[in-house]
Amino acid sequence: MLALKQEQLLDEIDILPIDLKTKIVDMILASITPANTSIDALWIKEVNKRKTEIETNNVSLVDGDEVFKKISQRLNS
Repeated sequence: MLALKQEQLLDEIDILPIDLKTKIVDMILASITPANTSIDALWIKEVNKRKTEIETNNVSLVDGDEVFKKISQRLNS
């Protein structure tokens, strides 16, 4: 009986719009791993710092393809 309910639930989730699915995923993940606000605050601070560095041209941005190319070259040498 439980397997049937699970299957019905998964079928219902499957037809939901993507934004609602992502909200459900976020809720499930939050219930598994509760938020650590001190770590979240540190990440927000770091993101804001990096954003400012980019906006003020204090850092050089490298295209992602170029980064992966260099990594591949290092691994294959």
